[in-house]
Amino acid sequence: MSKAKIGIITVSDRASAGIYEDISGKAIIETLNDYLTSDWTPVYEVIPDEQDVIEATLIRLAEVENCSLIVTTGGTGPAKRDVTPEATEAVCDRMMPGFGELMRAESLKFVPTAILSRQTAGLRGDSLIVNLPGKPKSIRECLDAVFPAIPYCIDLMDGPFLECNLDVIKPFRPKAK
Repeated sequence: MSKAKIGIITVSDRASAGIYEDISGKAIIETLNDYLTSDWTPVYEVIPDEQDVIEATLIRLAEVENCSLIVTTGGTGPAKRDVTPEATEAVCDRMMPGFGELMRAESLKFVPTAILSRQTAGLRGDSLIVNLPGKPKSIRECLDAVFPAIPYCIDLMDGPFLECNLDVIKPFRPKAK
């Protein structure tokens, strides 16, 4: 099976303008390095909170870069410029609402403002797109909750087999009959 390509997109006006360093996208890469023992290549982008730019980047990572998984951070709150979920929904063929539901439920264990989060997930072609919150601590909490389902989702989409460090994260795959 081929080496997995995973898209990491930070959606932030200020980080994309160089006003501050992107720590959220780097936190995703660090977390995936903790989780995965199989070889994978990150395709990392930092872009502004512009729906057309987000959509174009998601499409390019799915269709040109052939990323089996695309993870976004930022732009999921109620602020006027937070449009990552709208961009995700606009480019996906099918939505996977369970991801957002689980991430909000997990985040509610830590902060009551988790109900303000609008993370979602969906499928475009052979890619699973997952929206994460913007804070590194929240990114890890949400990925810890949803990642056990991601390798099997990618299996079902005939994507690359993601092997995990079982001391860190335990993916769920049904036992063969």
